[in-house]
Amino acid sequence: MSERLVRYPSQLFAGSLCLGLAAANVVRAQTALGLVIAALLGGIVAASRRHRRLGLLAVVLAFAGWWWGSARLDALDRSPLTARLETAARVRMTVTGPARRGRYDVRAPAVVTQFAGRALREPVQLKLPLGRAPPQGAILDALVRVTAPRGPKNGFDERTWLRRHGVHVVLLVDRWRIIGRRGGLGGVADALRRRLQNSVARGLTGYRAAVLEGVVLGEDSGLSEELRRRFRASGLYHLLAVSGQNVALVAGSALLLAWLLGVPRLIGQLCALASICAYVLAVGAQPSVIRAGVAGALGCLAWLTARAADRWQLLLVGAIVLLAWNPYTLLDPGFQFSFAAVLAIFLLVPRFHRFLEGYPLGRSLRVVVAISAACGLATAPIAWLQFHSVQLLTVPANALAAPAVVPLLGLALAAAAVAPFSVGAAAALAWLNGWCAAYLVAVAQLVGGLSIAQIRSTRALLVLLAGALLAAAYACPPRWRQSSSPST
Repeated sequence: MSERLVRYPSQLFAGSLCLGLAAANVVRAQTALGLVIAALLGGIVAASRRHRRLGLLAVVLAFAGWWWGSARLDALDRSPLTARLETAARVRMTVTGPARRGRYDVRAPAVVTQFAGRALREPVQLKLPLGRAPPQGAILDALVRVTAPRGPKNGFDERTWLRRHGVHVVLLVDRWRIIGRRGGLGGVADALRRRLQNSVARGLTGYRAAVLEGVVLGEDSGLSEELRRRFRASGLYHLLAVSGQNVALVAGSALLLAWLLGVPRLIGQLCALASICAYVLAVGAQPSVIRAGVAGALGCLAWLTARAADRWQLLLVGAIVLLAWNPYTLLDPGFQFSFAAVLAIFLLVPRFHRFLEGYPLGRSLRVVVAISAACGLATAPIAWLQFHSVQLLTVPANALAAPAVVPLLGLALAAAAVAPFSVGAAAALAWLNGWCAAYLVAVAQLVGGLSIAQIRSTRALLVLLAGALLAAAYACPPRWRQSSSPST
């Protein structure tokens, strides 16, 4: 054990810090108690031998993460506006994300900067009547009424979901007008998102444009509810959430362009780093894209500093960034799906790939099947706990969809790159990309429409588990039966 601590100290320290940040969701540390314990352990570390010192330092980091996570949760739980429930006032606020149209209203995230003439800063959820919606980044002057979020209803607890994002009130907007746009880094993110939205699906309408925006920007509000259900049932809904594949393609495209232009590798890596940062800003703070963006950025920095990049360390640093900002992220389905899928790729995919080598499958198809099977197996418990459903046909669905995913992302990025120079070329690339989107929709409709695509009842799940256990028992006979042989 001591040898492992010496060999992988960075992973040990990062894992301890993650554990401490996550522990704040279970029990919160009092500030004084956490500091005293950390100080005592720090003194013990300074007087210990090297092997023991590494272990104690990991404990110190765990306590430090616990203290920091508790402080962050206390800050996220504070809400001056909860004292103003059921009151009306004029407010000034900034819309921080895209508006989502529902059946009866339009909702958008915002940050209130002034309430009834009083300066404050608190994230809120806006609820507007159907019709015109304010764009992301707009600064509004509005007349609102402060209400509490809805409790559990139809399997969804809006109050808990919003609280985990630091939102405690919903503002019913009566009248509003745009008085400006935010600047700074947020303004840059708004401009980059508008650029992508205006280029990746230029000239397209309907579900083709909605699918392209969903795959590139992680925004599924343009899809019909029926099409969302088909994507979920088929196991292809992950394509509508920005993942590491998107970030890797962005960085790879920058490196490829630098190589084609004959630019030195150093400049290419800097361009890749800038491209990753720009893409993360445009997409927004989704757990999967933050994790992938941190990993990609650290990979570029590792090359620039001539250091080896360890995949486990990159994964843990991404978790630290997310949990340090908001420890509630641990309970978010996007966080759980993203990290479970990456762990499955690290641990299960090599084993699945070796198992499939004896089957008549091409190399690329074996990789797709191995990744789909591993990720499906790892995320199935999360899907059941979060959404009470398990997708059964995710492997064939992803195998069918795989030929269109990379071309779709590549054409979308190419359209975004050429749009500032040629609107016609961007429209032509988007038209061609629309066929990739149509193909993905066809796969989702075909597989997701089958009655066996998913199970949603506990009885069906128990029958499935019993069948899987019987199949495993048949495929893996007991050791005593394998080792028995007739005596000679």
